[in-house]
Formats: sequence, C-alpha cells, structure tokens
Amino acid sequence: MYRYVILGLAFAALSFAASTVHDFTLKSIDGEPAPLSAYKGKAVLLVNVASQCGFTPQYTALEALYAKYKDKGLVVVGVPANNFGGQEPGTDAEIKTFCSRKYNVTFPMMSKVSVKGADETPLYRFLTATGGDIKWNFTKFLVGKDGRVRARFEPAVKPDSAEVGKAIEKALAE
Repeated sequence: MYRYVILGLAFAALSFAASTVHDFTLKSIDGEPAPLSAYKGKAVLLVNVASQCGFTPQYTALEALYAKYKDKGLVVVGVPANNFGGQEPGTDAEIKTFCSRKYNVTFPMMSKVSVKGADETPLYRFLTATGGDIKWNFTKFLVGKDGRVRARFEPAVKPDSAEVGKAIEKALAE
C-alpha cells in the first residue's frame, strides 16, 4: 500500500505543469512566502537583478516605471541572482540595504535565487522554457494580468525605453 501512495504522489508531482507565472511562489527578500498569484489582475515586470553589474543603474529606471504605472496595475519584481560573474554576492539583508539606500527601491524584491544552471529556480525554468536561457543580469520578463509571459527584454534594453513602455501599456490595457 505504502508503495502505491508513493507512486501516486510521484505521478501527481510529475503531472503538475505550471501554466502561468501565478503558479509559482518565491520567497520575499524578508524571508516570507511570496506567491505570485497575489499579482493576478496586474501586469508584472520580473527582472533578475544584481548589485555589482554594469546594468545595475537600471534600478533607477525600474523604480521610475514602478512609480509611473503602479496605480495603473504594474508591479515590478526584482529577483536577485548571482549567476553571472558573481555580481550579486551579498546576503538578502545586504541586497535590501543596497537597493533602498542607493536606488530608493520600493518595488517588491525577492530572496536571491539561481536563474540558470542545475539549481535554477522553477520559475525561471518556466520563463526560459521557450525563449532560452538567461544570458545576463537584468533580463526582463513582462507578464500579463493573466500570468502569461507577454514579452522578454534582454539586459541592454533599458526599462525606460519606448519598446518596454509600449509593451507595458499594452499589457495594462488587456
């Protein structure tokens, strides 16, 4: 009997396939569960961030986007990762202090995860399933109100670019 229960649980785990970003839970930078289902009905810009990267100044534009669109339904979510050049070596507490002191970040920040490789977090495995691996820090995924990915922007695409703005406006209008 025990063997059948284990097999049943294994089958159930294998048969679960996430269909939207809302199916995932991360951990907030403060260590609390952060179910992405909390963002149902909102557009979300997920960004893998790092504190010691050439793209780190994008925090300023990300915060400006958040301020501009948060009342219209956009949430920017920073997801620290140390996968590229060791550019996010700090603890969650150090990352939080850095972001708030240097860039006045008020948008939600998550606990540091891996966005690539054998220890890749399931959310990023889902996000990269069709578009390929993350190439560097500050890759941006725009998610619609329904939890489905609408656009992907590579690191060099600035958050305040016309391309990103147009995609956000479209996602908010859906």
